[in-house]
Amino acid sequence: MEHVLSPATLAELRRPRPYPAVSVLTPTHRREPYSAQDQVRLRNAVAEAKRRLEADPAVTRERRAEVALHLDRALSEVDLTHAEDGLVIFAAPGEHQVWSLARPVPERVVLSDTFLTRNLVSAHTAGRPFWALSVAADRATLWNGGADRVTEARLGGFPLTRRVENFDPERQQRIGDQPSGFREEGTRRFLREADTALGAVLRDQPRRLYVTGEPAALSLLDEVGDAAREAVRVPHGGLAHGAPGAVWQALRPVLEAEARESADAVGRTLEAARGRRAFAAGVDELWQSARDGRVRLLAVEENYRVTVRDSGDHLALAASGDLDARDDIVDEIVEQCLETGADVRFVPDGTLGEADGIAGVLRY
Repeated sequence: MEHVLSPATLAELRRPRPYPAVSVLTPTHRREPYSAQDQVRLRNAVAEAKRRLEADPAVTRERRAEVALHLDRALSEVDLTHAEDGLVIFAAPGEHQVWSLARPVPERVVLSDTFLTRNLVSAHTAGRPFWALSVAADRATLWNGGADRVTEARLGGFPLTRRVENFDPERQQRIGDQPSGFREEGTRRFLREADTALGAVLRDQPRRLYVTGEPAALSLLDEVGDAAREAVRVPHGGLAHGAPGAVWQALRPVLEAEARESADAVGRTLEAARGRRAFAAGVDELWQSARDGRVRLLAVEENYRVTVRDSGDHLALAASGDLDARDDIVDEIVEQCLETGADVRFVPDGTLGEADGIAGVLRY
């Protein structure tokens, strides 16, 4: 299952496909007892997609069979033992993908000439993706980080390793200490190589960067390259050979402090916007402003979801499952704001007070 949404991947997902491009969205659960229902829910959603294919006169028998085959293949690739909060299956002639999302999605089946990507974009943005590079004299490991975890990123040549010969034990005995591996020319070359590989990753997928390692390793990395110059330093050794859980525990206090600072800054910006009448709140007002490209900053509480119906002039609250109800209007607003260059921030629940979960600063 896919987890990393890069700009190139998103562009590929958004390109037009031969009809029908099928998007199947289902909510999933991380824990029992609800997780036991996910398999049934998923199979029912795929069955509904096949029924829609069967009933659509615009779909030929050959194309229907091909897309149904890809739906079945996608279903066989789903691993619900590692389920998060939402699952998306894309299937079209000649292809299929399965995406696991750390954000709830509505239960939907859509047939179109493009895949439905707004839920992926919203989940990606809410997850506050970042890179973490852990360096040692003999290994450089890249980690893909999100809202509540890190996983090892095997791309761009990472992990990088080198063989380090044992130091002279007689010399260690004479001087009573082991010489630092970070004074060796071989180590300098190795970290220069890691910096070059890191620069390539950041050019392709720019994100906030954290670097962990012994102070001597961090200092040498600054000397030999510039890709990590703007990174947040976390002086913690041993993580280049460590497990994801250990890396997360080392980064977590830093990430939490930054999240608090960011939420406070968003609050101050929104308050200032009130004073100059550039403030907007609520899905109805922000949906229209987002479509007009007027939103400069969008703030969304992390678990804010609302179901609405579009009456044409405005959005009205609706119950999930109602005819023409839109369960993912928040994700639509997020994606539209990102498309028009807005800064989108997800903040802890309750941060926005009377704004009722979503607020923004307008450009004009």
